[in-house]
Amino acid sequence: MTGFSADWLALREPHDRRARNPAVLNAVVASLIGIASVRIVDLACGTGSTFRALAPKLSAGQNWRLADNDLSLLARASAMARPAGVSFTTIPLDLNRDLEAALDGPIDLVTTSALLDLVSEAWLDRLAVETLARSISICAALSYDGRIEINPYNSFDVAIVTAVNAHQRGDKGFGPALGPTAADAAIARFESLGCSVIHGKADWVIGPHDREFQMAIFAGWASAVRERGDLSLTDTVGWLTWRRDAVAAGCSSIRVGHVDIFARPTGAR
Repeated sequence: MTGFSADWLALREPHDRRARNPAVLNAVVASLIGIASVRIVDLACGTGSTFRALAPKLSAGQNWRLADNDLSLLARASAMARPAGVSFTTIPLDLNRDLEAALDGPIDLVTTSALLDLVSEAWLDRLAVETLARSISICAALSYDGRIEINPYNSFDVAIVTAVNAHQRGDKGFGPALGPTAADAAIARFESLGCSVIHGKADWVIGPHDREFQMAIFAGWASAVRERGDLSLTDTVGWLTWRRDAVAAGCSSIRVGHVDIFARPTGAR
């Protein structure tokens, strides 16, 4: 799986938390009411952002397994504070090779954030089939869905966004990625297996004051465009410079579309 820096994950975490869809989150919480000690596996946990977002909203009794292939990120996750009644262990795991192993043992809920748009259709199918076979509910949050709105407008925006979305379909370590189609594909696959699926938008809404985050996003998009070569270097650098000037002037804003999904097998607790 393509790695992400701890700095980037820290920068995006507050925006992820604000973006989470309340209807999906409430459905997850409601599904676990009455379970004395909830057992959760978090896939591609990073530094533990899903744990930090969800654990305070659940009942006190929780046991988490946090899985990731990045030892540096896992080390940061393992240093998190443990609230009363809540425990967790970190597990180094290659999710492409060992997904099934990650799901072994008694589990009440699987969680993941910002993962499904990185995986292939075949890997998504494995995830859906394996969770269904074990009667495990899954909350997959913050899948990028290709919607980008940027203000003020620049004539290169459409070309940049088109190239970014094409780049999202490249191999991120799981085979050709679903990219912006991931949420729709996941909803359709879980529903085809007979799961009850609740989903909703979970967009980043990034205002003029979020300058550091905007600068990082625009730089990342420009890098993706350069990798693909869809625009000339001159045009890409010119666009990035124009965008940075708008951010510095305090007149730039971005909306980036994401989707949260909660799939619950029929008969699951």
